[in-house]
Amino acid sequence: MLSTSVKVTGGSLPNDEIEAYIARGREQRPDAVLTSLLIEVDGDYVTLNYTYNEMRFERIRRITGYLVGSLDRFNNAKRAEVADRVKHEVADDLEDVYVEEGAIV
Repeated sequence: MLSTSVKVTGGSLPNDEIEAYIARGREQRPDAVLTSLLIEVDGDYVTLNYTYNEMRFERIRRITGYLVGSLDRFNNAKRAEVADRVKHEVADDLEDVYVEEGAIV
């Protein structure tokens, strides 16, 4: 796992509490990389300032008419539709395809 830079100001905290704040930051933004955490201690309260690096991109596919990155947000009916879809083959022999006046016939 990537390391996260942590700075604590205004006091000190036990390592297990700092690790819990790091885990919280990673859970809040699972699509980004947590690069640094600034913890400002004020008595019994803390202020947490997270810094993230965004992921570059996510693969998007068109599945059953929807643009999706993954199927994890599909309900059971939509998952069944994905499982039942017919995948069409592409012909290896393209001799019958020719171009006529700018259109493929």
